[in-house]
Amino acid sequence: MTRLILVLGDQLTADVAALRQARPDDVVVMAEVMAEGTYVPHHPQKIALILSAMRHFADDLRGAGWRVAYSRLDDPENTQSITGEIIRRAAEHGAREVIATAPGDWRLRQALADCPVPVTLLPDDRFLCSEAEFAAWAEERKQLRMEFFYREMRRKTGLMMEGGQPAGGQWNYDHDNRKPARPDLFRPRPPRFAPDAVTEEVLALVKLRFGGHFGALRPFGWGVTRADALAALDHFVAHALPTFGDEQDAMLRDDPTLSHALVSPYLNLGLLSPMEICQRVEAEWQAGRCPINAAEGFIRQIIGWREFVRGIWALEGPDYARRNVLGHSRALPPVYWGAGTRMACMGHAVGQTRDMGYAHHIQRLMVTGNFALLAGVDPWAVHEWYLSVYVDAFEWVEAPNTVGMSQFADGGVVGSKPYVSSGAYIDRMSDYCGGCHYRVKDKTGERACPFNLLYWHFLMRHRERFAGNPRMAQMYRTWDRMEEGHRARVLREAEAFLARMEAGEAI
Repeated sequence: MTRLILVLGDQLTADVAALRQARPDDVVVMAEVMAEGTYVPHHPQKIALILSAMRHFADDLRGAGWRVAYSRLDDPENTQSITGEIIRRAAEHGAREVIATAPGDWRLRQALADCPVPVTLLPDDRFLCSEAEFAAWAEERKQLRMEFFYREMRRKTGLMMEGGQPAGGQWNYDHDNRKPARPDLFRPRPPRFAPDAVTEEVLALVKLRFGGHFGALRPFGWGVTRADALAALDHFVAHALPTFGDEQDAMLRDDPTLSHALVSPYLNLGLLSPMEICQRVEAEWQAGRCPINAAEGFIRQIIGWREFVRGIWALEGPDYARRNVLGHSRALPPVYWGAGTRMACMGHAVGQTRDMGYAHHIQRLMVTGNFALLAGVDPWAVHEWYLSVYVDAFEWVEAPNTVGMSQFADGGVVGSKPYVSSGAYIDRMSDYCGGCHYRVKDKTGERACPFNLLYWHFLMRHRERFAGNPRMAQMYRTWDRMEEGHRARVLREAEAFLARMEAGEAI
């Protein structure tokens, strides 16, 4: 009997688990639906990337001999939900069973579990560590720390290993990867891909259906096929990988990409696999074309951090994204949706996000994330914003990065301390502060950097929780040595700033 083989928009891999189980008489179901484009207001470029990549992948499947029932967004018979399209296609083809690869989204997993047509979910084995393997690793530990998980993944994969030891004698070269960057007109830029006819059709549709979403739709230059994704990877390893390590934490106003790879959208859609990326990077290091700190730092992001956060997401379950141990409740300020601001770093990070659907990890963590945490913004609102605005954001990867690492709303599941800083860090790692209305050196006063005020306000309102944290004790000792009048002024001015922010004034 014919079965339906469900392929979701982030499962565009020829050997994804569900396709490997397919029989010749099965029908592959793919669907563009409004429900997936609007459960959060996704960036128009993100929607366009996914829909165009889906259409190209469906064409590849047809070319390989598969029967594909593809629902376009503007099909008048489209029910506009994944389960609705399963029901429709099951009736059309006389199918009574669906084979699917487990989604990386609890909302969709529940929808498939509730579907009246029985759905068999297969583990998504595109990851290097299965959900079961991660749970077994986690069960033996009181604290879950990425560094130790990463070492296990290095041993498992053999990447950058020499016998049983890490290449170069160290597991981690992060101490070499925290350098500021200087403007360089000759720094290579990631490739951009001119939209083909399929993508142009999608762009017109996205403009019509999602034109009110935050973010610029054009210029659109993302790759939408596996060939495009491989070309992006080729360009990165040939031109940017050698300086990736040195520049990975830096921020420049006029250089949004620096030496970053920009392959995460392709990896998260399934157009690239984690091992092929890491093996390419390892080969460049082995050939002497990139330094060990660059290769190790990049591979750690893939087999260490990426696999770790996916494991956390699966382990902690559907309620994880709603956690809020710090009790933060402020609304997301309008600056996150493009409102005017006098903070150069926030204006630049949000503006880049609006224009590209992209910002690198330090812009996300130490600018927009740091500000939200210091200001006490509701972490659920922050989570929904990150899930909305970045082209590489899917729940399994975004929620632990936001709720855990960025907002510390999980109480320390992901990290041992909150990632907070004053303006000094941003000044050291960027060129944002030189053109800012606020003065990063000012600790108080009308033009004091808001990060300087809010940093201490955050530490004081959460002193009971963090004073005993060995990694934060020095900050509290520094505060206690300050003159009492200065401390009072800092907190008073921080409160005034937050009041203006809550009143909707430009900050």
